[in-house]
Amino acid sequence: MCIRDSGKLVLPGLIDNHTHFISGGTYLNGLDLRPAKSIAEFVEILKRYVETHKGKWILGGNWDHEAWEKTDLPIKEWIDPFSENTPILIDRFDGHMALANSYALKLAGINKNTPDPAGGKIEKDPVTGEPTGILKDNAMYLVLAIIPEQSFEENVEALKSALAEARRLGITSVHDITSANDFKVMNKFDKEGALTCRIYTRIPVSQFRNLVNTGIDFNTGSEFLKLGSLKAFADGSLGSSTAWFFEPYFQDPSTSGLPMDIILNDSLSSWAFAADKAGLQLSIHAIGDKANSYILDVFEKIKEVNPEWDRRFRIEHAQHLKKSEIKRFREIGVIASVQPYHCIDDGVWAEKRIGPERIHEAYPIRTLINEGVQVCFGSDWPVAPLNPLWGIYAAATRRTFDDKNPGGWIPDEKITVEEAIKCYTINNAYAGFSENTLGSITTGKFADFIVLSENILKIDPVKIWDVQVLRTVVGGKTVYIK
Repeated sequence: MCIRDSGKLVLPGLIDNHTHFISGGTYLNGLDLRPAKSIAEFVEILKRYVETHKGKWILGGNWDHEAWEKTDLPIKEWIDPFSENTPILIDRFDGHMALANSYALKLAGINKNTPDPAGGKIEKDPVTGEPTGILKDNAMYLVLAIIPEQSFEENVEALKSALAEARRLGITSVHDITSANDFKVMNKFDKEGALTCRIYTRIPVSQFRNLVNTGIDFNTGSEFLKLGSLKAFADGSLGSSTAWFFEPYFQDPSTSGLPMDIILNDSLSSWAFAADKAGLQLSIHAIGDKANSYILDVFEKIKEVNPEWDRRFRIEHAQHLKKSEIKRFREIGVIASVQPYHCIDDGVWAEKRIGPERIHEAYPIRTLINEGVQVCFGSDWPVAPLNPLWGIYAAATRRTFDDKNPGGWIPDEKITVEEAIKCYTINNAYAGFSENTLGSITTGKFADFIVLSENILKIDPVKIWDVQVLRTVVGGKTVYIK
């Protein structure tokens, strides 16, 4: 699993099971609203950014209203005064909700009479009926559809920044959610030998025919860039109150969340059956308990009907699970692709969303492992920081950012540091069909490894937060040294 070298801990290169890699690089290069801890700071940071980008689309941001002194959702009236002729669509950090200013809403033709799209919601003022500026899940695409795509050159710069961040943090491989434009840039870097991180891509399940028509199946590609996996969304997020639950939200009993339109029209199920039959891996985003149950049902039916193969189903996030459903992961053979950092962030406010009873079904990592489920870890960057050591810290301590859970939020679900390391190495390698070449320091595998400043297997797990990567080696070549 790990070896000692020159008094420092050497680990296999860390693998992140869930990134939006070029989006992460774009975030590093652009607007950052995550540091805002108040409404005033949110407005001021955005105002300063708009002053130097007038007339251009303002995107990204990753704001978090739960970090403000008043946790109401933002409204367009906060930002309209300084953005009259500058269109704005800025995301909440989870990517399932965004704030648009009046100018952007006008360009998109959104007004008080615009109906909610399937799988989305346009928040409206209860008195006037006018849009507040908040768009949830598929409603965001009403504006996204009119935004020019990021240029190839901008994507090149984003990938450069993302690769540098991965090197610094000891990440030697990622499982990415990849658009066609993202892949073009990644492929260019791969051909030029410029990738310093191995990328396992997942494209939208709606595009699976493109892979089938070109003869691609699971794990096809080079040592640094692979295709053959598909991604889809079953629901939204807890923070946006769009994660799909069996019961209504505790905070807002008028909703149980939003199943995606591809569930409502049954496209997801039909695509999934056909894609699996063609030898393509399925990894489906599911956060709420009903979303997870629905996807487990789909996977179970696929396994019953389609020919047997080493399919390695994945549920991305697997965040809120009824105890009766957990054993189904093992029985069906579904990998739980978890992002542990979210639990120390969500744990600050999650109970007010779903109440004191369901909260005990949140991030059941220990229970999943004890049940014999294959669990792998990642970040969901840029939704959360890319740093895998912070993910290990989160899984082992579950100490929330409000300091109210020093012994761990839902402490029975803590795991050991060694278990967390396995989730970031050999388990992730298995989830990407690369356990024979990655995930451990073993003869015959790629020489991907890192050196840490402290032995995280021996120090207090709380101190892992401050541990740094001293060296990152990919394919036997040092790509980062501190």
